[in-house]
Amino acid sequence: MFENIRPLAHFMAESKRPPHDRGHELWTAEEGPSRMLLSSIDRWVSALLADDGISMPFMGGNHSIEATILARADGIVVGTAAVDHMLQIWAPSLKVSWMAGDGKKVSKDDEIATLSGDRDTLLAMERTILNILGQLSGIATEAKRWSARAPGQIACTRKTTWGLLDKWAVHLGGGLTHRLHRDDALMLKENDLASMHQEIDTHANRIIAYLQQVSTSDCGAFLEIEVREEKEAIMAAAAWSQRAGEDIPKLVIMLDNFGPERSKDTVSQLVEMNLREDIWLEASGGIVFEQLEHWHESGMDVLSTSAVNRGVPPLDISMIVNGA
Repeated sequence: MFENIRPLAHFMAESKRPPHDRGHELWTAEEGPSRMLLSSIDRWVSALLADDGISMPFMGGNHSIEATILARADGIVVGTAAVDHMLQIWAPSLKVSWMAGDGKKVSKDDEIATLSGDRDTLLAMERTILNILGQLSGIATEAKRWSARAPGQIACTRKTTWGLLDKWAVHLGGGLTHRLHRDDALMLKENDLASMHQEIDTHANRIIAYLQQVSTSDCGAFLEIEVREEKEAIMAAAAWSQRAGEDIPKLVIMLDNFGPERSKDTVSQLVEMNLREDIWLEASGGIVFEQLEHWHESGMDVLSTSAVNRGVPPLDISMIVNGA
């Protein structure tokens, strides 16, 4: 389903991926899930099982059955590590063998896994297993659709349904995670700026005052500032360029609700003023898949949207007990 999506013309300012690429903190092909991700999995699994009436681990029984998990549509599988972690703690008598691991592409009717073990335990865990795999695989599949159209540029936001699990799925779908949590990187939006430097009369001047004094050692993975006008973007880039001799990382400037043409005009002004080199540019607000082609010459490094993970249909996955 992904081969038919032709990537847009490459429009990133540099080939290096922007600092929004934080997925390695959650999962790598070599190591699998990190402690951070496992902690998130543990919290979400406990909540999902509790909502399904399960409050104690299953001890197993004598009536053993087998079942197969099948993909009912093409997509990217994510959630196997979460299911493994859940079964290890809550249903250790169940055994699972994966034919498609996290991040793997499957086609309709492909077998994803086989499970065996106590009948009552397997049937009790069935819905939560399928909910996890369906939800996360749906997000990864959608992220793959977007990232195939604009490789290395599509980022999700902190508007999530399942927190870090959403971001893990976006990562395995080829998208950028952006901040993993509020303290992962320092991002100042209009509410943050409005609450500081209250003695300064304008939003733009607050941006300048902040950028002139902020210590990059306190910023985490990156520093990002939200702007609402072209003037604010130029003033922020100029203030940061004056600190270039301090050997500081690039500043991320987010153009909030600018749209493709206005973003392109802002980039042109920044280039003409030699202010493009020390910044990453991110567009956010109103970005939808059907209009991605309008962004292909905008000069943005990152397009951030919650559309890759919020309100995304789950991947259609089912479990069939052998003999059913």
